[in-house]
Amino acid sequence: MSDKYPSDSGRRRFVKGVVGSAALSGVGVGGAATVNLATQPAGGGGGPTEFVGIQLQGGPAPRGMPYIPIEIEDNGDIRGVWPEAEEVTEDGVTFLQAEQEVGGRTYSTEWFQYCGRQQSEGIQPDADKDNYFRSVAPDDARHDWQAEQLDGGDTLNVEHFSDYETWGNEFGRDGVGKPAKATWRSDDVPEDEIVPVTVIRSTLIEEKAQRDDEVGQWYSAASSRGVIAYMNVCTHFCCVPGYKFSESAAQFDIADGVYCQCHQSQYDPFTPEFDTFVSLPRPD
Repeated sequence: MSDKYPSDSGRRRFVKGVVGSAALSGVGVGGAATVNLATQPAGGGGGPTEFVGIQLQGGPAPRGMPYIPIEIEDNGDIRGVWPEAEEVTEDGVTFLQAEQEVGGRTYSTEWFQYCGRQQSEGIQPDADKDNYFRSVAPDDARHDWQAEQLDGGDTLNVEHFSDYETWGNEFGRDGVGKPAKATWRSDDVPEDEIVPVTVIRSTLIEEKAQRDDEVGQWYSAASSRGVIAYMNVCTHFCCVPGYKFSESAAQFDIADGVYCQCHQSQYDPFTPEFDTFVSLPRPD
C-alpha cells in the first residue's frame, strides 16, 4: 500500500486528546475506578462503561468497535437507535446521559466516546441529529456496488442489500455479508466530527438472532432482517478499517472480517464482544 494512513482513515486528522483517549480505552476493568476518579471534570460522566462491540480477533487494538443498534422502517430505510437524554447528578455534578436497555444490555451513547468522539456534536446526548445511515459519496465508497448505485447522502435501505445471500468480491468468500460505508448523525458537522459507520446485511446475523443465549438476545434486539451496524473507528489509533476490502486481510485469516490497514487490528463483525472500557467524561 503506497499510503500507510489513507485519507479516510482519520489518522491524518490526528488531534490532541486522541492519544489520551486511546490509552484510556485500553485500561482494564480493575483499574477503571482509579482512572475515573482522575479524569472527572466539571462536565461529568465517563468512567467504567459496559458495551457491546464487534469482537476483536487480533492486533494492537484494545477492544472491539461498538455496535449501533438499528431499526428498519416500513419503507425499508435503516436508522440507528439513539437513546433519549436525561439529566443525571453524580457527586454533585449534573450532566446529560442517554441510555436504554437493548437485548439485555445497557446501550449508552458513551459507547462512542473514544478517539476524541466525546467532543463530536453528533454524539452529544441531546444533539438533534438525523439517525438514518447515509451513504458516503461514490468516490469514498469502498465497494463497486455502492459507488455505482448510491450518491452521497442517500439513505441506506434494506433493498440495497437484497442480494446479500450471494454478494461477494475478490476478497474472501461470497455470501458472507454485503457491506455499505455510511455516516451517522453527521448532518451539518465539521469533517473531523463525522461518525463513520459500516452497515452489513448477513445470513450469519439472521441465524444468530434465533439462538437462545446472550448472543441471540443481543442480535434479536440490536439487528433486524440480518442488518447490523457499528461505528467504524479502530479503538487502537482511530483509523477507519475495511470490511472485505484489503487483500492483506487474508494474511491474518480475516478475509471475511474487518481489517485495519494501518496497524493490522482484526475484528469479527458477526460475533458480539460483551466487555467494559473507560469512557471519557463529557467536555464542559
